Amino acid sequence: MRLVDGRRFFPALLLLNLCAAPCFVAQAAPDAAYQSKRQNAADLFNGGKRLEALPLLEELVKADPKDDEMLVALAASLVEHAATLQDEEAAGKERLRARDVLNKAWDLGNASPLAMNLMQLLQQLPANGAIRFSDDPRVEQAMRAGEAAFSRRDFAEALKNYAKVLELEPTNYSAALFTANTYDRQNEFTRGAEWYRRAIHLAPNIETAYRYYADMLAKEGDMGKARAMLILAAVAEPYNRIVWRELRAWAAITNTHINAIYIRVSAEQKDQPSPGADRPPSAASAVGQAYREVRMNWQKGDEFKKRFPEEKEYRHSLPEETAALTAAARVLEGMKGDKGTGESMASDRTLGLLLDLHQAGLIEPYVLFSLGDAGIARDYAAYRARSRDKLEEYLNKFVVPVAH
Repeated sequence: MRLVDGRRFFPALLLLNLCAAPCFVAQAAPDAAYQSKRQNAADLFNGGKRLEALPLLEELVKADPKDDEMLVALAASLVEHAATLQDEEAAGKERLRARDVLNKAWDLGNASPLAMNLMQLLQQLPANGAIRFSDDPRVEQAMRAGEAAFSRRDFAEALKNYAKVLELEPTNYSAALFTANTYDRQNEFTRGAEWYRRAIHLAPNIETAYRYYADMLAKEGDMGKARAMLILAAVAEPYNRIVWRELRAWAAITNTHINAIYIRVSAEQKDQPSPGADRPPSAASAVGQAYREVRMNWQKGDEFKKRFPEEKEYRHSLPEETAALTAAARVLEGMKGDKGTGESMASDRTLGLLLDLHQAGLIEPYVLFSLGDAGIARDYAAYRARSRDKLEEYLNKFVVPVAH
């Protein structure tokens, strides 16, 4: 399994956002010795010295098992420590312990970005907690040596081992990514950028290299390019919550916001004229009717079987939702000159947004990003392969505003 994010559970953008003030809130406990040790541990942890912080965190959590912030920091530090263990079984047990510690913090109510990222990643662990990078034992040994050196902050030794991996296995994404991140940690940004681009080339549909690159750009102060990389990360893995947490952190730093785009098309037939009435249906009602008719044809007619003859059971799909919304948008286009339609669009932003997306040719990206349930998500990879530019355009125009 892949857990390439084990080294950076707290991305730089989140760090910049949350650590403008102290990352750990002082506890109300009167024990001055505890508070002093806690502050020392926090300083080490926030400074990236997690191995040095580890023994202090162990003591603190033993003294106060309900200090949720120290529990989260301990979990992250245990993951770092696991990378230094050459014995695969021992390393796996350390990661599983990290998950148990994190669960305790979670039960105490800690839902910080760090805790959420850790939880998402540690839940991916197999039963034995092991992480494997390659089926080649030589590659595996070199990667473990590189990760151990990186955790000890012996960056020269880490780079030597990652280079060995790439000699043996030139397409190893993790080695390229970790090479980039190692240069990044040393503030060698030009080399870091070169290697992030190499990693992206090796695996353009994995979000991590884009996100790490965005972190580095943020450290350099280039928030515009960081935005561009985070958009590419979202295109690579749109249903990965870590990407959206970091996008929100970018937005907070740049005093903007991420737009939550949602078009509300009524599932119920409303606002229909009563029998014998001269009043035509409102724009919202006509739009809803057009939408419902298409959905009904897909769900109960033959449209799904025609489009997906190899699938035995109906599912909600990208073509269905796109067809329904497009039909609704065409109704709006036909009514656009009507005074009542203009008033409806002015009072219901949804209608205007639907028309904007239709005219921009971006209804499909909207469906994939905002309505991506289990059925629709199955259509994402194929769409990305043929229309990556449309996905990027949608995020650029509608979701992630440019910071000013």
